[in-house]
Amino acid sequence: MKILFISLGCDKNLVDTEVMLGLLASRGYEMTDDENQADVIVINTCCFIHDAKEESIQNILEMAEYKKQGKIRALIVTGCLAQRYRQEIIDEIPEVDEVLGTTAYDKILDAVDAALKGRHEVILSELDALPLPETKRLVTTGGHFAYLKIAEGCDKHCTYCIIPKIRGNFRSVPMERLLKEAQDLADQGVKELILVAQETTLYGKDLYGDKSLHILLKNLCKTAGIRWIRILYCYPEEITDELIQVIKEEPKICHYLDLPIQHANDTILGRMGRRTSKQELVDIIGKLRKEIPDICLRTTLITGFPGETKEQHEELMQFVDEMEFDRLGVFTYSPEENTPAAEMPDQIDEEVKLDRQADLMELQQEIAFENAEDMVGREVLVMIEGKVAGENAYVGRTYRDAPNVDGLIFINTDRELLSGDFARVKVTGALDYDLIGELL
Repeated sequence: MKILFISLGCDKNLVDTEVMLGLLASRGYEMTDDENQADVIVINTCCFIHDAKEESIQNILEMAEYKKQGKIRALIVTGCLAQRYRQEIIDEIPEVDEVLGTTAYDKILDAVDAALKGRHEVILSELDALPLPETKRLVTTGGHFAYLKIAEGCDKHCTYCIIPKIRGNFRSVPMERLLKEAQDLADQGVKELILVAQETTLYGKDLYGDKSLHILLKNLCKTAGIRWIRILYCYPEEITDELIQVIKEEPKICHYLDLPIQHANDTILGRMGRRTSKQELVDIIGKLRKEIPDICLRTTLITGFPGETKEQHEELMQFVDEMEFDRLGVFTYSPEENTPAAEMPDQIDEEVKLDRQADLMELQQEIAFENAEDMVGREVLVMIEGKVAGENAYVGRTYRDAPNVDGLIFINTDRELLSGDFARVKVTGALDYDLIGELL
């Protein structure tokens, strides 16, 4: 029996996919990436913003055609879209056999069994459940890096965000479980752990009474075989001095932080339901750069939030110019039903949102290109990602580059390297967001 998995959306969703793949493999199912060979297709969906929702729906409809034509025996939909629109999916797309909510992915074997028996149902668990199946994940990222999901859900309730309603409240994965999972991943050849959650900085507060990310990191650094540990999704207001010190002192922890700040105008931050002010953002960014001078800071912004004026947009532009983030992504505001922001007055025209996004990205491009030029002449440790087809060259990442969102470094060499190898490289040139280097 062959199963095709389509995983959409964020890296947290990808971890859920890998757990489901591990459960299916333990039962003897074979995986395929060819829909023409599949007996069962599972789509793990996203619905965070409008474009993600559209992509998920399109994938479901395309795979439903295979079911309609009798090419597959079962079609299963899981993940965020499945949780949010579970009844609509079952009612309106009859080709879908089973729908699994966000906390029911550990029931994928039951869903496949039920689908193959012709059942047509929704399988849910409590929204604040925390599935922790014992079966090892099937890593899909190439084997040399993997995401470690340290918590589920979110308590922040930002006014634009639907996540708490489809992922539940914030709940940490017990530390002993994470340490075991980290060692299991290392034993499979993983050398870089990337910590993810809706918010990593609150880790442990629900379980241990205090924010415990710094303690988790210290323990993860003891994992044999792990060379790099990278931290994503750190809310700036939750960054503690203890966390900064651990990043500073532990050699395995990359001097890299992802800080999703979303805006810099105090009025807009308040309307968004964010917990920081512009000055607090300036202060934490200044502290991080003072304590860890070579730290690489990534952030994300939302432009065109309801009520955002031209002056507030220009204030955000000025902030980006002054802060000189190493990495930056900009999303146009996407009104999501059942969120407070979608009901706010003064919604911004889509064309204005796109113009403001372009302004910010053009400014950031100048900053990023200057930062890349400043890297020329420096020596860096690089994780090899693979060989460039048809050339004596390899592609890799520095500590400044998270996979799939940041830049790359290209290395010309006749030496044979393998994915996951680490190499000392001297940066010899810059190509926009990417670097060129030579082996030392």
